[in-house]
Amino acid sequence: MPEASSLYQRILTWLDQRIIRRLYTERVRKLILQSLPFWLASFLVGLMAVGYEKLFVWAEQLSFSWLRQQPLLAFGLTPLAFLLAWWVVQRWAPAARGSGIPQVMAGIELSNPIHHTRTVHLLGLRVAIVKVLSSVVLLLGGGVIGREGPTIQISAAIFRAINRLQPASWPQLSRQIALVTGGAAGLAAAFNTPLGGIVFVVEELTQIHLSRFRMAVFTAVIIAGLTAQQFLGPYLYLGYPKITSPGGWFTATIMLVAVLCGLAGAVFAKTLLWLGNFRKRFVSLPAQAGWVLGCGLLLAALAYAVGADGVGTGKPIINRLLFQNDGLTAWYLFPARFVGMALSYSSGGAGGVFATSLSAGALLGDGIGRVLGVAVPDRNLLILVSMVGFLTGVVRSPFTAAILVLEMTDRHGAIFQLLLGGLLAQGIAAVVDRHSLYEHLKTGFIRETLDQRREPATSLFYEI
Repeated sequence: MPEASSLYQRILTWLDQRIIRRLYTERVRKLILQSLPFWLASFLVGLMAVGYEKLFVWAEQLSFSWLRQQPLLAFGLTPLAFLLAWWVVQRWAPAARGSGIPQVMAGIELSNPIHHTRTVHLLGLRVAIVKVLSSVVLLLGGGVIGREGPTIQISAAIFRAINRLQPASWPQLSRQIALVTGGAAGLAAAFNTPLGGIVFVVEELTQIHLSRFRMAVFTAVIIAGLTAQQFLGPYLYLGYPKITSPGGWFTATIMLVAVLCGLAGAVFAKTLLWLGNFRKRFVSLPAQAGWVLGCGLLLAALAYAVGADGVGTGKPIINRLLFQNDGLTAWYLFPARFVGMALSYSSGGAGGVFATSLSAGALLGDGIGRVLGVAVPDRNLLILVSMVGFLTGVVRSPFTAAILVLEMTDRHGAIFQLLLGGLLAQGIAAVVDRHSLYEHLKTGFIRETLDQRREPATSLFYEI
């Protein structure tokens, strides 16, 4: 690893001395030297997002396959996968657990001259590798998780590593801007939503004015997104669902759905926090392993009872509701996935809540539409608003949620309903808890990082 980093630095130095210095003025040269690491990191993020997405699809399809063919295997494979996913995190990178977005938020806050060296605990390359391994294992066992939050943490880790490996003679880049830009590039590449990545940075990751890092964010989002599109094509995450708006009292129905889904999302966030605090009672490793096995067994029972719809990211469920809705979706799918999400996240393995929250919201919105007597062709708009509402209730980023769903479906005609749904969900969620799930978790990760003892690194790999 030290040899590779030295080669990387020699290549950059040669590039500067032989080409950049001869072709450009000093001002332009400085701008190029500041941008090159971001461009390289963005390209790597795009490649990573594509590989991670394909790995996730493979793992999810394999979990569907064994569950459909031998559902009784759930009582063996699911607890085993939960235990292995937890053990990998516990053994090699405790900060790889969970979503990944709170870790990036904590890393940004700690990217100051006093504490910046400690961010390796949250955003080191070892953490990124463990994140991938743990999340894939958890998904193979039927975990109800997503890859979007993990992609953001891995992206920030890549940006951090590239930033640390630049030659000492180059203009030094802001550590904070590197992490912020990495988060934006990760979300844009994961969902193919460039605007969502930019809005996410402004709304969730930082309170700093956008003018400080706008060019870095914009170029990173473009490069990472274009790289992903070279392999996946200019796809939409959810396709082009047909939406209708009957008018009249339908706007009131949309508002009711947004409020109920926002409330459900906030309750889900509080449930995760309660389970996390309850789990702290189990101090010894055997007790923690028992908790993980218990979560796995409970999810196995759910998977056996519900089937493939009770496991995985939930993206197939969203597609079915938007494009093949027969109006007969089982009422128990929402509570089953609600519980499955909570069990998977609380097991201690790696996995996000973005995609799963969208699927939970879609199920809840469809169910409310059925109770209110909304015709099946008119439910798509309710489903999109409910996705925004539930996700907002969890993460408290209404504009990010609205823009994400807009870009996933290319339904610009629904923008006002999506924004209205996000704002109403934000308002009701704030009544349940003034702070988001990520803000609560960020505080814990900051405390955990500052409590870490600094030990001598055995190799450069552990430092980046």
